[in-house]
Amino acid sequence: MLIDDLLKKIDLSDGHRGYYTFETFILNLLKVHLEKTNKPFLSQPRRIGFDAYAPEGIEDINEATQIEIKFNLERISPLRLIDQIIHIQSKIQEREPFTNLLFITPNPISSKFRNFFAHRFDEHKLPFKITIWGPEEINKIVAKNRKEANDIANNLFSLRIESAVVQSSKDWKKEREEKIELLNRLYKKGQFSFFLGAGVSSSAGMPDWNTLLNSLFVTYLTNEFDNESKIMDSDINQIVNRLNEIDEPSALMAARYLRKGLDNRNTESEEFTKTITQNLYKLRDESKRIDSELIKSIVEMCMPLRTGAKIKSVITYNFDDLIERQLEAQSIQHHSIYTDNDFIDPDELPVFHVHGFLPENTEAYESLDKSTLVFSEEGYHLIYSDSYHWSNLVQLSNLRDNNCLMVGLSMTDPNLRRLLDIASRNSDKTRHFAFMKRLTVDSFTHIKDKQVIDNIDGAKKFLDRHHNLNEEIMRELGVSIIWYTDYNEIPKMLREIKK
Repeated sequence: MLIDDLLKKIDLSDGHRGYYTFETFILNLLKVHLEKTNKPFLSQPRRIGFDAYAPEGIEDINEATQIEIKFNLERISPLRLIDQIIHIQSKIQEREPFTNLLFITPNPISSKFRNFFAHRFDEHKLPFKITIWGPEEINKIVAKNRKEANDIANNLFSLRIESAVVQSSKDWKKEREEKIELLNRLYKKGQFSFFLGAGVSSSAGMPDWNTLLNSLFVTYLTNEFDNESKIMDSDINQIVNRLNEIDEPSALMAARYLRKGLDNRNTESEEFTKTITQNLYKLRDESKRIDSELIKSIVEMCMPLRTGAKIKSVITYNFDDLIERQLEAQSIQHHSIYTDNDFIDPDELPVFHVHGFLPENTEAYESLDKSTLVFSEEGYHLIYSDSYHWSNLVQLSNLRDNNCLMVGLSMTDPNLRRLLDIASRNSDKTRHFAFMKRLTVDSFTHIKDKQVIDNIDGAKKFLDRHHNLNEEIMRELGVSIIWYTDYNEIPKMLREIKK
């Protein structure tokens, strides 16, 4: 099998999935090839640095060689690539010294581009040589390993999963530090956006989805029963909790049921949104500061520096106005956007409420009734099915143009994952980052100090593989996970990024 046959099997337009399939093939092919020639070869998923390392060279390259796989080499800015390489070199030169850097790409490379590429690198007088391999050079390796290349090509999916979950346990905290440092560099460049989810509002005591739904159930059931018999809120709470235990309705389905009960019309009416707004702010846990450390650290990053604003936009899936309040407190010019006919002033930070906006003080905002409230199934389906809905276009534009940091999101929303998938097409490496909670062995094996799993070592091994697989899944969507075990770690990391 030649590389051309393999490329027919890989959808090169399939974004990260196509890239990682090609990467898996190349890394496994080089591993087999170098084993035959008794030369060492180092590679593993999510290496910090380049994709692989051949300490004794490869083929005609006789000295230590770093290997970098690029899907669309001709589309990458040489200056940006050189900047990345210089930074990586400073980090790895001591433990993985090299005198050659080999780029491998599936696309034919013209002589004109090779010369231009080499000239750009020569201008910077880098202490290593640059080599580019395209399909012709890859075919030579394939020809020497036909049977093995065939086996690899026919088992690419299983090889990807195996390499992800069976890799040796790594120091995730050290890896996190390196990602924070990378985020600091990206933040300083200014092409940066926030994507904020429920976890951000929860840090300031706002109710979670289930608490809000339960409260609305109470409102609905109280209204229904007022004319028949007096039922206390505590009684209704018991009924609602028991109903949830038995039926386990999905959040969106329950919300649809509520909307039908609270308002008989087909669209979210003024009365319905008023009810949600009242419950949303009434249920806030006032023992928590409304300007939580997490919200303050996010807004601190939005402050313009001497060199200009570094945060291009804030995309929030929350209904509340807590971010706006803190922006106001810090005298940061901003503009809340929640409809498709709003305009952005270049001097203002846009805060996009892509699932609707329910500020506590409604008089401070105009046209709130035109906001699409994604509360029930109908609202969600409207946005999900309309590719040109303004909220989809805003998210997609930011995912394509900026490096995005996702805070307080579970990353399970189908529409967000769909948009990430679209944005990652024709892209090589991960460009976005998400804070995600890592399961500790203790929290997994114990419930309230009672051990519920006997085999602690087995549980630890399972969790390592579970986290590795999660990283691989998110990597396909162009997202790199930054793990934390305690919510209080996030504000500290955000302030490290801003340094």
